[in-house]
Amino acid sequence: MDIPKIPIAQWVDELERWLQTHLKPLFDFIKFVVGWTVNSLETVLQWFPPLLLILLIAALTWYVAKWRMGIFALVGLYLIYNLGYWSGTMQTLALVLTAALLSVIIGVPIGILCARKNAVQNVMTPILDFMQTMPAFVYLLPAITFFSLGVVPGVIASIIFAIPPTIRLTNLGIRQVPAELVEAADAFGSTPSQKLFKLQLPIAMPTIMAGINQTIMLSLSMVVIASMIGAQGVGASVYRAVTQAKTGVGFEAGIAIVVLAIVLDRLTQNVLRKKKQ
Repeated sequence: MDIPKIPIAQWVDELERWLQTHLKPLFDFIKFVVGWTVNSLETVLQWFPPLLLILLIAALTWYVAKWRMGIFALVGLYLIYNLGYWSGTMQTLALVLTAALLSVIIGVPIGILCARKNAVQNVMTPILDFMQTMPAFVYLLPAITFFSLGVVPGVIASIIFAIPPTIRLTNLGIRQVPAELVEAADAFGSTPSQKLFKLQLPIAMPTIMAGINQTIMLSLSMVVIASMIGAQGVGASVYRAVTQAKTGVGFEAGIAIVVLAIVLDRLTQNVLRKKKQ
């Protein structure tokens, strides 16, 4: 049977052109907000003398995740400084923190809404499946169209790729709150906001933090891909090493990403545990 091809590509291109034509002010505003956030974080991080910031991060890691991780952070971050990747690492950290922060700001309320209404969860589940399984490179195409080259489309692509765990685990954490406790809160006349902020969110916080941890790790995994469209940082060093077949340089830059990933992972894993002690 000669069945005509479904013109999905044409539909997507037409939708992209329509959005670009009618929502340009919105995209300009998003570009300004995201760009300002990244630049502000990078300015703050670069303002500190490298050795002082290394000591501060190591002390924070020591306090949150015990002395072994504190020593690892001290040695690992000094190694990054010694190898000459400190500035690039701070650019990468600013990108990752921006993507993670916006993912949390957007994702947690959506997760709460999913937990409250099954209809919202049923709509969001296939969307989240699509976001997690679509190759990350595909997100770069519309991001470049709407936000041009640079760090902003990299952050937007990172948010799309990294936000699903925050939404899913916020939804899961709230739904796992024991029904007896929810019924008791209702019996004492708690308002929906009181029940949410004083009961459900505190109990669900370990699960929510697990989602935030995964979001940060996924954002960090996007830094090399984001460098392909102009985002600076350690990812750009890795990308240049790949294009120039410089294995040693790529390995050095890769070490910087690994150290940063381990420090961020241990901090987010242990911050809630430390708070409970």
